Amino acid sequence: MSNDLKLPVALILGATGGIGGAVAHVLKARGWTVRALNRNSAALQGRHPEFEWRQGDALVAADVSAAASGVDLIVHAVNPPGYRDWEKLVLPMLDNSIAAASRHGARLLVPGTVYNFGPDARPNPVEDSPQNPETRKGKIRVAFEKRLRQAAANGTQVIMVRAGDFFGPGAANNWFSQLVTPGKPVKAVVNPGRKGVGHQWAYLPDLAETMMRLVERSSSLPAYADYHFEGFWDHDGMQMANAIGRVVGKPDIRVRRFPWPLAYVASPFVRLFREILEMRYLWQEPLHLTNSKLTAAIGEEPRTPIDEAVRATLDAFGCLPEALGDHRSGTLAVA
Repeated sequence: MSNDLKLPVALILGATGGIGGAVAHVLKARGWTVRALNRNSAALQGRHPEFEWRQGDALVAADVSAAASGVDLIVHAVNPPGYRDWEKLVLPMLDNSIAAASRHGARLLVPGTVYNFGPDARPNPVEDSPQNPETRKGKIRVAFEKRLRQAAANGTQVIMVRAGDFFGPGAANNWFSQLVTPGKPVKAVVNPGRKGVGHQWAYLPDLAETMMRLVERSSSLPAYADYHFEGFWDHDGMQMANAIGRVVGKPDIRVRRFPWPLAYVASPFVRLFREILEMRYLWQEPLHLTNSKLTAAIGEEPRTPIDEAVRATLDAFGCLPEALGDHRSGTLAVA
């Protein structure tokens, strides 16, 4: 066998986050060389030597371009934490990734959101449904996708997968972490949803595997290839709570309402609450992504049984008895 065979190389932006970390591990398992950009690369290289860490910032175009030299794929999985400063950071970071992909001839792989879809597309938007959101973050995501479409028209292949709320090992600071308290045994489950309203969840390992299968079929995909990932559709808003109860051995676990009134009271003083309230509609009315276009491209969607997925998530959060003494935050940097 020749020693000159070049392994494909991927650059991950957001490798310490949930979906970025999950995609990084799937790429590595498939034999890719995984490069990751981070502002604290030296510390991460020691913890995760399986990846090639590059010092830099996703907001600095020169850093992204330098890290992208020689790569085949750029995974743009970086977002401002806690919903902060979307209007200032989201589009400039994307512009840097698009410029790097164009300069170096790399594909772009991007996780999408459901924020784009307004009332005229709900409750069952498809990939080409109109995008007329009523929220500020939704409008930013519409602009985000327009830039990706333009990049594809200019010759950069784009693969984007829209999905619901993330959960799983590595999914820190998300809605699942509001249902339970990380690092503590589960005594009750908090439910943010209106009674009877469904909610869409995306288990990170399944989503990452789906994205990898699309990358492996990229030669047969259009320049702009967007898909909907169905994941776990909680049809009445109670199935996730029921799964948590089964996993912790409390099938009749108490379910408490999310303290929305408190969020309203605190929102003038706490920005996170203001940002959460803007997206409350996703818990008050159903928005269900179906995956017929995706399954036509890759076959059956990867889908871990819900109890198994919940168990892995609770274990990573340190909520199960065997994990309470070894609580892990679930991020790539400490996994």
